[in-house]
Amino acid sequence: MPKRYNLLPLALFLLVKSFILHAKEFKILAPKNYQNQKNITVMFKIKTSKQNSFVRAYPSIVALKDNKLIFEDNSTLTYSDSKERTFKEKLKNPTPKDMLSIAYKPSIKITPPTKNDDSGRFRNEKLFKKLYGKNKAEIEKNLTKLTWLDGSTIYFNKRQNALKQLQKVIDELKTLPSEYKKFLSPIGGAFYYRYIKDTERLSTHSFAIAIDLNVANSSYWKWDKTYRYKNKLPLKIVEIFEKYGFIWGGRWYHYDTMHFEYRPELFESID
Repeated sequence: MPKRYNLLPLALFLLVKSFILHAKEFKILAPKNYQNQKNITVMFKIKTSKQNSFVRAYPSIVALKDNKLIFEDNSTLTYSDSKERTFKEKLKNPTPKDMLSIAYKPSIKITPPTKNDDSGRFRNEKLFKKLYGKNKAEIEKNLTKLTWLDGSTIYFNKRQNALKQLQKVIDELKTLPSEYKKFLSPIGGAFYYRYIKDTERLSTHSFAIAIDLNVANSSYWKWDKTYRYKNKLPLKIVEIFEKYGFIWGGRWYHYDTMHFEYRPELFESID
């Protein structure tokens, strides 16, 4: 009589191995008081490139289930309402899913974008409030000081790895030759709680996840009466910011070449 083998352990081993090999992040989640417990249920949070972009990008978002983004505090936010919106409607009131409707194209040659190619300008305010602070007072509690390249002080949000990623940007910008300094300093601005001009929408500067470089060497579509794309910023600076999860306003049709903001959900991966 031929031998029978239990293949279940082997199958489980191969399944776990596959997860680990393809994972971008592998976390073991245990209760906070696990030292005092004899029996512990251990959960694994595995992030792969096939996961939802928000789950992959933000530590506070743990899952997308039943059309809800689920946060670590067990609160939820509706992901999509399945409504078709125009460009202007998405600017004014996008769902989280709408935020991903225009692909961001990092690390490519700088060319004038096509009409309304504004990846990153659709921002769901409820999402940002859950990620970075629900009001000015709460956001200010999440601020940490950073020293910019010229020694000046800026404040940035420490949540969702935004602060950590900007520090990586600063460290790499310091290695650039001196001819780049005129584009980087003096700083145009970072944290500033305000609404976008002529709108009722909070700027990403309000959440302390955006930074403006030297205004003197920048271009902004509202300043340009001819409405023709202009840019002076070197690609090398742009690539450093993009490497760490910051989108650039110079890749927008409605261009703002001084502006960078932390939007890791728009990248497949960041360093």
